Amino acid sequence: MITIDCLGEMCPIPVLKAQKEFKKLNSGETIKIITDHSCALESVTNKFKKHQVSSDEIIVGVWEIFITKS
Repeated sequence: MITIDCLGEMCPIPVLKAQKEFKKLNSGETIKIITDHSCALESVTNKFKKHQVSSDEIIVGVWEIFITKS
């Protein structure tokens, strides 16, 4: 699993980093994005809606977003 630390980074940086790493994935592989901006959660979910996307608020204001390539 590729982990992308986007703490402190505002949109569109998390989406751009995810797109770059996503190209390297094979089907069934997952990226984990760590972010503290709620707008990134929505942007990433919308950008990768053709794939499996899930998220978890691990502490107040910090999310882990998982994108699994279809």
